[in-house]
Amino acid sequence: MLSLRPPVGAEGLCVLESGRFSPAAGMRPDWNALGLGRGVEGKVQVQVRDNNVDQALRALKKKLQREGVFREMKLRRSYEKPSARKKRERAEAIRRHRKLLRKRMDREGY
Repeated sequence: MLSLRPPVGAEGLCVLESGRFSPAAGMRPDWNALGLGRGVEGKVQVQVRDNNVDQALRALKKKLQREGVFREMKLRRSYEKPSARKKRERAEAIRRHRKLLRKRMDREGY
């Protein structure tokens, strides 16, 4: 679970010299809880423009949403049995396939 300690507020933000957004010291994300460890490949960076931190936070949330971080955190809150995981993944694959077929029907008509 991604944890920022204490909760991030306007006082907990820090703009680096390069203009990039970063949580203030002592408020680093707990990457180990996400299973990412030290070698995090896809670090998410957000530019802060005109000291508009709210806009940077929105952009950060959108990027994390696209990367699936929130979904991963939700799944890792509790243990999921391997059989339940397989069942869930199979159902997700079926939903994706049906959605693809639906789009193809609308677009191509067959």
